[in-house]
Amino acid sequence: MAEITAAMVKDLREKTGAGMMDCKAALSANNGDMEAAVDWLRAKGLAKAAKKSTRVAAEGLVGIAVDGLTGAAVEVNSETDFVARNEKFQAMVAEISKLALAAGGDTEKLKTMKYPGSGHAVAEYVAEMVATIGENMSVRRTAVLSVKDGIIGSYVHNQAAPGMGKIGVLVALESTGKKDELAAFGRLLAMHVAATNPVAMTIDGVPAETLNREKAILEEKNAGKPANVLEKIIANGLKTFAKENCLMDQVYVHDGSKTVTQIIGEVGNKAGAPVKLLGYVRMQLGEGIEKQADDFAAEVAKAAQG
Repeated sequence: MAEITAAMVKDLREKTGAGMMDCKAALSANNGDMEAAVDWLRAKGLAKAAKKSTRVAAEGLVGIAVDGLTGAAVEVNSETDFVARNEKFQAMVAEISKLALAAGGDTEKLKTMKYPGSGHAVAEYVAEMVATIGENMSVRRTAVLSVKDGIIGSYVHNQAAPGMGKIGVLVALESTGKKDELAAFGRLLAMHVAATNPVAMTIDGVPAETLNREKAILEEKNAGKPANVLEKIIANGLKTFAKENCLMDQVYVHDGSKTVTQIIGEVGNKAGAPVKLLGYVRMQLGEGIEKQADDFAAEVAKAAQG
C-alpha cells in the first residue's frame, strides 16, 4: 500500500475543500491515487464538484501576439522564475510569440523557423540562450486562432512584461460588426476565460472520458435509485457540469445575471451584427508538468555522510 504523506493530504484538501481526516481516508482507500481520491470524496458528498486542476509546476512565460485577424500563444519554459524576469529571456519570448503567428499552432514547425537576426532556427537560438544564461529552457507548445472577419481578443494574467505572463488567453470573435465594440468585449471575455478555465466551449466538446467520470460519480452517489430517476439525475447533473465548466453556458464573470451566450447576443446588438465565438485558447504556465520537489535537508544529510 502506498505511503500517505502529510503533503498528499494537504494537496487533496486544497483540491477538494474536504476535511483532513476525510482526505487521509480517501487517499488510503485509493492507494494514494490523487484523482481517484477526489472522485471518492465527491461520491460521498465530502468534496465540492471542482474541476480537475493542475498546479503550476514549471517556470518561464506564456507569450501572446496578435496581428490583425490572427493571434498566437506560446509557452517557453525555464528552470526558475529568476530567468522569467530576465530581460533577455523576455525579449526571446516576445520574438518567438511573433513567429508563432505563422506557425499555425505547430510547435515543431515553430522550433525550425528562423529566429530574427541570428541566422539560426528557434530551437538553436534557445540552445544558445541556455549557454548564455546558464539554465535549461524549452519551447513547450503553441496555439493559433484566426477569424475571416472580426477580432482576436487577448488577455495576459500576472503580466511580467507586455504580452507575457503566467496565463495567456485568446478568443476568436467572428462578426462584421463595429470593431471597437468587439475589441472591448474580446478583452473582457478573455479575462473571463482566464478566471474560469472552462473545459470546453459546449458540452459537446467535453472529452468523453471527463463526461463518463462525471456520470460514474453521479451513479455512485445515487446508487439504488430506480433507473428512470437515476437517468434524470444524471441529465440534470450534466447540465450543472456544463454551467460550471462549459464556456457558453457559464455565468459571465462581469455580470452574474447572464450567461456568456446571452452576453454574446447583447454584444451583437451593440456591434450592429451577430457575433460568433469561433474558439478560445487558455494557456497556463507549467500546466500538466510535474515538478520534482527538492528535499534540501535530505541532500545536506546525504552530503554530510560523504
